[in-house]
Amino acid sequence: MSEITEIVDNLENRISKLLHKFEVLKQQNESLKAELESVRMEHGKVEEQLQHSNDQIQTLKAANAMLGSTEHKRETKLKINSLIREIDQCIVQLSE
Repeated sequence: MSEITEIVDNLENRISKLLHKFEVLKQQNESLKAELESVRMEHGKVEEQLQHSNDQIQTLKAANAMLGSTEHKRETKLKINSLIREIDQCIVQLSE
C-alpha cells in the first residue's frame, strides 16, 4: 500500500509543478503580448514620423529648387506640372 501512496504523492507533486509552470508561462505570455502591442504602437508612430519626414524632405527639395538650385529642378518641374493638371481638372469640374 505504501508504494501506491508514494506513486500518488509523486504524481501529485508532478502535477503541482506542472500547474505552477503553466501559471508562470501564462503570465509570461500575457507580459509578452503586452510588450508586443507596445512595440507595434511604437512602430506605428515611427512609421508616421518617417512619412512626415519624407514629406518634409520633398517640400524642402521643391522650395530649394524654386529658390534657384538646379539640384532638384526636374523633380520640382514635374511636381508643378502635376499640380497644374490637378488645378485644371478642378476648374473643369467647377465649370460643369
